[in-house]
Amino acid sequence: MTILVTGGCGYIGSHTINDLIQNGYDVISVDNNSRSGNQLLDGVQKLTGKAIKNYKVDLCDFEATRKIFEVHKVDGIIHFAAFKSVDESVKYPLLYFQNNLVSQINILRCAEEFNVQHFVFSSSCSVYGNADISLVTEDTPLQKPESPYGRTKQIGEEMINDIAKNASARFILLRYFNPAGAHPSSVIGEVPFGKPSNLIPAITQFAAGKIPALKVYGTDYDTRDGSCIRDFVHVCDIAHAHTLAIDKLIGGEIKTNSLILNLGTGNGVTVLEAIKAFEKISGKKLDYGLAGRRPGDVVAVYANNDKARKILNWTPQFDIHDILKTAWDWELSL
Repeated sequence: MTILVTGGCGYIGSHTINDLIQNGYDVISVDNNSRSGNQLLDGVQKLTGKAIKNYKVDLCDFEATRKIFEVHKVDGIIHFAAFKSVDESVKYPLLYFQNNLVSQINILRCAEEFNVQHFVFSSSCSVYGNADISLVTEDTPLQKPESPYGRTKQIGEEMINDIAKNASARFILLRYFNPAGAHPSSVIGEVPFGKPSNLIPAITQFAAGKIPALKVYGTDYDTRDGSCIRDFVHVCDIAHAHTLAIDKLIGGEIKTNSLILNLGTGNGVTVLEAIKAFEKISGKKLDYGLAGRRPGDVVAVYANNDKARKILNWTPQFDIHDILKTAWDWELSL
């Protein structure tokens, strides 16, 4: 079976390619490298012993995207490719609408034309917005997204749900929370594009002296220590869930046209708690600063993952300490 992974040179994409190959799949990647390089795919080759073909194609170019399907018989698609910075999306919303939505339309057009029956979509907890409850299930009503990035994921989900009603293909939409950490081998990990906008790489880069400051945005939220609460889930756990999703789709075990699943640990960790845990693991004291709230940030959200556990037989293997340790080991290896 051949799986096409879009955004395969990126953080979650590369870890998922590694997991797919380790579980017997053939994989091809498409990534225009606008936010990535070849480093992580080279790392996957070291881990698996297999070279991965990457098509340096912009998915917003339909004809170039379509040519990939003329060359390869694709059995399943995992669609990661998207811009993902919350604060950047607040500054440049049109960039995010153009890139994230047009690319998704084109890959779905190809899936339909070439009769690809198995499709996994990379969604996000950002679709919940500031939900009325912090521990969200897949049935929790979606609120207005706090960022244009979150809006592209809401629209992306709606797009798939509309298509799925009249399609023979089956779709799984994975809403993951805050992917972090690195492969335990330290061969692949997160390589932020520019200044890191996510907390864990910001912590490790600051600790390594690569960025001059670490700021906690907002200390007056209605949480146990005033900082935002997030559900950090290890990238290898996220990656394996995609393999399990493809397994279930190809095995014919998913009977509904479109299935939504949360991927998170179910444990909320505050920004300040994550910093303190890192200090304990690394033995480094971080002289972080305090700043006002950042536009686009949700106050608190973490996952009820009962459906993913039941349907995918998925169980997170790593906790916040594993996440921080592997992220720090990766940082030190660079």
